[in-house]
Amino acid sequence: MLAVVLLGLATPASAAAGGSVALVTVDGVISPVTVRIVTTALERARSEHAVALIIQLDTPGGLERSMRSIVQEILSSDVPVVVYVAPTGARAASAGVFITMAAPIAAMAPATNIGAAHPVAALGGSFDKEMKTKVENDAAAFARTIAATRGRNVEWAEKAVRQSVSATEREAVRLHIVDLIADSTTDLLDKIDGRVVKTPTREVVLHTRGAAIRPIGIGFRDRVLNIITDPNVAYVLMMLGMLGLFFELSTPGAILPGVIGGISLILAFFAFQSLPISYAGLLLILFGVVLLIAEVKVTSHGVLAVGGVVAMLLGSLMLFDTPTAELRVSWWVILPTVGVTAAVFVVALAAGLRALARRPITGAAGMVGGTGVARSALDPTGDVLVQGELWRAVAEDGPIAIGETVRVTAIDGLTLKVVKAA
Repeated sequence: MLAVVLLGLATPASAAAGGSVALVTVDGVISPVTVRIVTTALERARSEHAVALIIQLDTPGGLERSMRSIVQEILSSDVPVVVYVAPTGARAASAGVFITMAAPIAAMAPATNIGAAHPVAALGGSFDKEMKTKVENDAAAFARTIAATRGRNVEWAEKAVRQSVSATEREAVRLHIVDLIADSTTDLLDKIDGRVVKTPTREVVLHTRGAAIRPIGIGFRDRVLNIITDPNVAYVLMMLGMLGLFFELSTPGAILPGVIGGISLILAFFAFQSLPISYAGLLLILFGVVLLIAEVKVTSHGVLAVGGVVAMLLGSLMLFDTPTAELRVSWWVILPTVGVTAAVFVVALAAGLRALARRPITGAAGMVGGTGVARSALDPTGDVLVQGELWRAVAEDGPIAIGETVRVTAIDGLTLKVVKAA
């Protein structure tokens, strides 16, 4: 009897045939939102007794802290996890390398690639020499331990961090970075059928051939937050927020621009947690906004406005300090955004200059150049009716008869200086 029990304990558990496989798609920058998505997917897969969870991955990288959280979730999961770099053309770069290697089973679709895991500063642009060495050594050690845990290529994992090497899907299989190439999720399930997966609590034999694939939908909240962490969206939100606050300051009491601006800035700063922000670029943009605000308060004939636009353009180019194109703002976003911002301020500036150049139409100054009628003879003083009011007036170019039309040339206290109207 004891021998039977011991034999049962030594035999890997078998995932029931005919069970379902959960599928979650991770597409874009690895961020705190991604951690929520993966954690929720694992909980759903566990509660629904899924045979395994497939994480379909396509990422240029992201926040190191978020990557470590996802790796920890995968390593500690009692549900077998399969990371599948897909669809065709996808990649697992930077943080994606660690996530892929952490999975008990790692697969790639045709025409995909993996690699370039050199750490990049999340804030402040770049590391100094000593900090760079510390961060690089830490990341390399983490990559080695993950690769060793899963029996993958430890040497390549370290090179991916230190030398930013990359590999195609065929090279990845040959170098034992991933386990297999699969044309589709169905093909993936066929190829991993019968494999033994070791979890922290047990060993599981996968029976996935013909299993139903149950996608795990991403909630509306996470979907919105995931969109916000796109560098282009985060940049537009920041610019919109600054414009909103500018208009609120220039026209106090408008309220709506201030509300929209405040919300946009908060969302932008949330996104900046996951992106490699350069302080120099951010300060240039803020300085540009300060110059534009100063243009409203100080008459510089457009010099401050032009300087503000130039500072914003340079700051936009420097905002995201990373060699990864997907983590930088696109030119197709920068140019229209800065162009629209400049156009708004040029229009506002032109309207202000026109208002300054326009002749006053109210008050005492607005009477100069106006016409009236002499109500008494002016030789040289008398009374005139101007804008419905009776004024004391002095004729400057000779006597003016009663009833003649006069034109106001100047005001001296409460006395008008007039001439005969042409």
